[in-house]
Amino acid sequence: MIAADPDELPEIIARTLTEESVWDISCPVSRLTGPEAVLENFLRPLRRAMPQAYRRDELFIGGTNIRERGGSWVAALSHYVGRFTAPLFGVPASDRLVFLRAGEFYRIENGRIAEAKIILDLPDLMRQAGRFPLPRTLGTEMLFPGPASHDGVLPTGGDGAAALDIVQAMLGDLQTYDPKTGASPGQTGSGGYWHKDMMWFGPGGIGSTHGWDGFVDHHRAAFLRAFPDRRGGNHYCRIGDGDFAAVSGWPSMTMTHRGAYLGVPATNRALTLRVMDFYRVTQGQIIENWVCLDYVDLLAQMGVDLIARAAAMDSSLQ
Repeated sequence: MIAADPDELPEIIARTLTEESVWDISCPVSRLTGPEAVLENFLRPLRRAMPQAYRRDELFIGGTNIRERGGSWVAALSHYVGRFTAPLFGVPASDRLVFLRAGEFYRIENGRIAEAKIILDLPDLMRQAGRFPLPRTLGTEMLFPGPASHDGVLPTGGDGAAALDIVQAMLGDLQTYDPKTGASPGQTGSGGYWHKDMMWFGPGGIGSTHGWDGFVDHHRAAFLRAFPDRRGGNHYCRIGDGDFAAVSGWPSMTMTHRGAYLGVPATNRALTLRVMDFYRVTQGQIIENWVCLDYVDLLAQMGVDLIARAAAMDSSLQ
């Protein structure tokens, strides 16, 4: 669908999607129903913005969803790579090479896509285009690497159920934390869920970091100060495959904006957050975590239009 000849695209869409396929795409696209809506409101705009784009999958896993709604799902962490020559969903073009980060979950029925959830990291695209609308106060903004084990695309080894069990146990304990230190029981140490060399790869606006202390310093502490009542784990899908697991909620998290965050003063508004997490497990511990969040939607709920901010900026690339 990304690389096909334009004349072939309608036929490819028709045989790839079910007639009632529902695609939920991060802000500002929202919900699309049916092949024609997906073609005109997602695929064609993406192809116009990056005419020769191609996919680079860093993770591509699949399995049976253990959550109540079930189903066979595929989860991918990918980049759409190409020259950004025309605006995309309001983000001004840079006419330069970009790696558009995407987290994707697909439910498959009889070999066709019946449902899709996709988060495009538009804040990171803004950064690459020289129009970053947020303060640089947290982790390191960077390209997401694939897993250090180099086996994230269709893994053949490992135990997906065991990997998912570790992730689920971690998520359960993560809900409880010390408000003064951000510590949660059982997360680190020899018996903890996280490996001492853990890598945490966060989205545009947060950035990436190394080790549990780095995770706390460069993401968790600021997030908990801003949203002290946050509750997560409302997932529509959880799957395990090889040494990997993936979970997602639409939204996953509910919270109240009680403190300043990313330069935005507290609004005391009730907020929701769409989340996709991808994990790699080794020797019974999580060593890598890639995170996609719909921060355009989150900031919009806080009263900030990131796309309008980026469009109003002078590009630093000029």
